[in-house]
Amino acid sequence: MEDPVIIQKLEHREIKPTAMWILVLKTLLKQTYAISVNDLENILDRADRITLFRTLKTFEQHGLVHRIDDGTGVMKYALTREAYHSAPERFHIHFFCTQCEKTYCILNSAIPDFKLPVNFRMDDVSVVMKGICDNCNHQSRQKINASDKSAP
Repeated sequence: MEDPVIIQKLEHREIKPTAMWILVLKTLLKQTYAISVNDLENILDRADRITLFRTLKTFEQHGLVHRIDDGTGVMKYALTREAYHSAPERFHIHFFCTQCEKTYCILNSAIPDFKLPVNFRMDDVSVVMKGICDNCNHQSRQKINASDKSAP
């Protein structure tokens, strides 16, 4: 029996629940950071790349996921939160960790209001901050503390 919450999320976005689409959505819901098609392919070893691309494209067209160009040359995908389906809430910052190379959606940071020239229309905006994530910072601090304790 499939999870009714997963099926409801798909149907809410007018996506017909298929076995593969349910599996991909379940996988995306478990992620705390954006993932690439290659990441998804490694997690779901029985799914082929073309099927995953098509699934993510369908999810994106229906507003279930959004694509992130974090500058690595590989597109990443993250779930679109329900509250972020319409502008200006859908515009948010992404953070790329230069150590673990994971990309996170930073949902509680507003993007500044850009003043565009007359007759310019913004359809999308991409802001990617780069630095070190909390997890990598924590690991670095642990290594420093461990080396301090072992020093004479």
